[in-house]
Amino acid sequence: MADSSTPPQTPSPYVRADVAGFLAFLNNLPGPRTHEMEPPAARATYKAMKDVADPPVGELGTIRDIAIPGPAGTIPARLFDVQESRLPGPLVMFYHGGGFVIGDLDTHASFCAEVSRALDLPVLAVDYRLAPEAPWPAAPDDCEAAARWAAGSPAELGRSVTALVPCGDSAGGNLAIVVTAALRDAPAAVPVIAHLPFYPATDTTREYPSYSAFAEGYLLTRASMDWFNAAYQAEAEHVRASPLKGDLRGMPPAVIVTASLDPIRDQGRAYAAALAQAGVAVVFREAVGNIHGFITLRKAIPSSVGDVAGALTAAKAIIAEAEAQRVMEQAA
Repeated sequence: MADSSTPPQTPSPYVRADVAGFLAFLNNLPGPRTHEMEPPAARATYKAMKDVADPPVGELGTIRDIAIPGPAGTIPARLFDVQESRLPGPLVMFYHGGGFVIGDLDTHASFCAEVSRALDLPVLAVDYRLAPEAPWPAAPDDCEAAARWAAGSPAELGRSVTALVPCGDSAGGNLAIVVTAALRDAPAAVPVIAHLPFYPATDTTREYPSYSAFAEGYLLTRASMDWFNAAYQAEAEHVRASPLKGDLRGMPPAVIVTASLDPIRDQGRAYAAALAQAGVAVVFREAVGNIHGFITLRKAIPSSVGDVAGALTAAKAIIAEAEAQRVMEQAA
């Protein structure tokens, strides 16, 4: 008989073989970690990883840099489209991850190209201002301004926009949610018909269990998150920093994707649950055995290709349904 005084063993989390191999490589790399660098060096290191970790962008019908007028000057952006030209339709607004401190148009270019191929939609990636040089709310200000600009079908896009689909990963997932809520409350020229956050940060007001469970050894660490948060300087209780704290009624449908080995996994789970509680149509997917950041690690972690494909297949169905509903309501 087992000794009743022996505490139960916590089972080790499932880690995919290719994830384990990548983590072994990553955790044995020499040199400083992200939180031990100055932001410019951290940005350069993150950008240098893309060719090692992610597939090439590949051929598209359109890849074009665009300048968007923003609240504090020009916001750089890049249009990715599998087509050279297209009929009026939805536009995906993409906001990159990187803790609001690192990341740019290049670090997520491969993923933006894949989104355009999978959804057969144009993708406009936004290079919002980064902290600590531009702390909160510079990032959501830029991202919302870019979405409102794109909703007006400006000539620079070369495409007529009928609806928006905010999308982003990590910090960018947070921004996609914040922009979606802002455009629900004060509509732009066209509606937001869906939103697609990948492993989003949704609530920094408290510590969820996954924050401690995966604080070390799984790429995104507690030390890095503390470093990002200190640079971003967000007002944690504000809905433009922690959108889970806001009223989610009337939000458009969503596909929420988390990774089971992610410190902020539980924030994404909580957001998906809160949407459902608010009566919002939501598809929740978790990449079991995978880590934070997997959408830009599809070369280093090949199984991530399937996670991305499954999420985008779900997103394509939701967008098609929402766009059909929009057309029907417009015709009524």
